[in-house]
Amino acid sequence: MENAVPHRLYLKEDQIPTQWYNLRADMPEPPDPIRLPNGEIAKPEQLAPVFCDELVRQELDDETAYYDIPEPVREMYKIYRPSPLCRAYNLERALGTPAKIYYKFEGNNTSGSHKLNSAIAQAYYAKAQELTDITTETGAGQWGTALAEAADHFGLNLDVFMVKCSYEQKPFRRNIMETFSANVTPSPSDTTEIGKKMLAENPDSSGSLGTAISEAVERALNVPENKGRYTLGSVLNQVVLHQSIIGLESYEAFRELGEYPDIVIGCAGGGSNLGGLIAPFMRDKIKGIHPDTRFIAVEPASCPSLTRGRYAYDFADAGKTCPLAKMYTLGSGFLPSPDHAGGLRYHGMSPIVSKLKADGYLDAVAVKQTDIFAAAVEFARLETILPAPESAHAIFQAMEEAKRCAETGEEKTILFGLTGTGYFDMVAYDAYNRGEMTDHIPTDEELEVGFASIPSIPGVQ
Repeated sequence: MENAVPHRLYLKEDQIPTQWYNLRADMPEPPDPIRLPNGEIAKPEQLAPVFCDELVRQELDDETAYYDIPEPVREMYKIYRPSPLCRAYNLERALGTPAKIYYKFEGNNTSGSHKLNSAIAQAYYAKAQELTDITTETGAGQWGTALAEAADHFGLNLDVFMVKCSYEQKPFRRNIMETFSANVTPSPSDTTEIGKKMLAENPDSSGSLGTAISEAVERALNVPENKGRYTLGSVLNQVVLHQSIIGLESYEAFRELGEYPDIVIGCAGGGSNLGGLIAPFMRDKIKGIHPDTRFIAVEPASCPSLTRGRYAYDFADAGKTCPLAKMYTLGSGFLPSPDHAGGLRYHGMSPIVSKLKADGYLDAVAVKQTDIFAAAVEFARLETILPAPESAHAIFQAMEEAKRCAETGEEKTILFGLTGTGYFDMVAYDAYNRGEMTDHIPTDEELEVGFASIPSIPGVQ
């Protein structure tokens, strides 16, 4: 059979979007506003000590549909973008499905993931503001790697607080960050007051993204002459905005093919890649252009914020120093099992993704890590890309949807996000291949410990 659709479709360089798309401008109701711990709605000047000024503007703007991408950012995008839209022919044949399976592959850069899309933007805005230092957290290491590359490109000092269990499991991620001149510290650490407090409470802590965020914010606030700012790789509205380039390129590629997805699937930890991938397609659903498109967020069963969390205002960090966001959350005090190797470890979910879920525009499923690694291995053998464990969540669900099509005979078009490669996740792959990987699904009692840390805000919740 001759394939009319290429295995990989690359747009031309001049088709890289010139603007990011802000989905909030077209949502029937925008996400609830960011608040301070006292319940007051956060003002720009109250966020300015933590984030760059332009990023604060993007974070709080629910009305501007499109933001121009600065030319220095677009110029760096050209190093690895446009990324390909791929047709998974081998996977389709192996599943015996009439469905057409497409994936947007974001792993063709040194960071190995989509994270570079926002890292470049955030580093650019820090440099444009004449800052000298930025700080961040990283879990699996993809964000820290991406930001190290971007910070080095723009001549910024970077401190990375890496979740301790990942720091120990993924030394080569740390090595890449250090190659790009970043300073990497396992979190919790004894280099910050919040880290010392966490270690005093739990000396053997394996760490969490919430704790690493707290340490990074503290470090940023203590850079001399107010020349430091904090950067975050997921969850925030500004990050989803930057990641819309994934969806915009996918949208244009489908237009060239004369196709349109019936189902759009993304892995979900903090929600940035998912929010970016679905953005233009969700716009069409909201506006009634393609009202029947299904959107599915896939999260780990060991960190199930969308499927078992509570929709509430919560702190973004374990130290409770950041403002509050209305999101599906397991509580900032929730600690994922240290045996969890599949990434997507954050306790909360993007306010944009959370609002779409709450309003019925998006479905969510939770998957065990042994199942997602089985899907990852099958995909790698068929499509020759070893996927990041995070991406494998989306692969698993795409395969499930394709199998359903095999049963019903429906010829649906499926799009999923292959957010990155798994070549720095070999400890986890080794555990799976040796049959040593286990699953941990938190009990209701375990979740209650995290829920107890969700704040009570008079007049709000």
